[in-house]
Amino acid sequence: MSKRFDLSGKVALVTGASSGLGVHFARTLASAGASVAIAARRVDRLASLHSELQKAGGKACAVELDVQSGKSVNAAFDAAEKALGAIDIVVNNAGISIVKPALEMPEEDWDAVVDTNLRGAWLVAQTAGKRWVAAKRPGAIVNIASILGLRTIGQVAPYNASKAGLIHLTQALAMEWARYNIRVNAICPGYIETEMNSDFWKTPGGQRLIERIPQRRIGQPEHLDGALLLLASDAGTFMTGSVLTVDGGHTVSSL
Repeated sequence: MSKRFDLSGKVALVTGASSGLGVHFARTLASAGASVAIAARRVDRLASLHSELQKAGGKACAVELDVQSGKSVNAAFDAAEKALGAIDIVVNNAGISIVKPALEMPEEDWDAVVDTNLRGAWLVAQTAGKRWVAAKRPGAIVNIASILGLRTIGQVAPYNASKAGLIHLTQALAMEWARYNIRVNAICPGYIETEMNSDFWKTPGGQRLIERIPQRRIGQPEHLDGALLLLASDAGTFMTGSVLTVDGGHTVSSL
């Protein structure tokens, strides 16, 4: 069964790979045997991860990518394919959030979040899809959405909206592209501890949020590995348009 999750010979592109979950996703794909193109707006922030992946015996390249620019997206795909070969897997992970009440959210903040989280994911997916169709190659896209695309919280209206939109985009593309053997699925993480938020979960406010999770614990990046490898590998070949929630039961809680 483990061979079904093996990504040896595959090439994956991970957006937003300079920090947080993007770093972890790149490591997970590499450990499963994939060659990995790590992408972010600032290539210098990818240097340590690039070195780490290569020292572990994997093939990797770092590419500059601004998901808000179609020109940048195409250039990143060109660079990744030149370094590693044709891309088989795309992990649409790039995302940002700005915390402000909806009444105080400036237009530019709304645009920054939606253009990164939704429009950016669309540009990356479309670029991959066009290349796969032209080459008559199969492909797999894993969009990183959020449970906030399924249920909302306050102070992050554009984030809520963009992740809900990403879930629907996932299903729309899955429907249209199935005929081309392109699979498009999504993962909706719940609250996951990263280096950027670890201190918050130790605060009274963080502890109150954890108490709302039925499993009464915060998620760890490795809890997403099973979903990621399932959707990226041959183990998920009959899955498209699926939205996998990994949240310790948060979305089924009435709390």
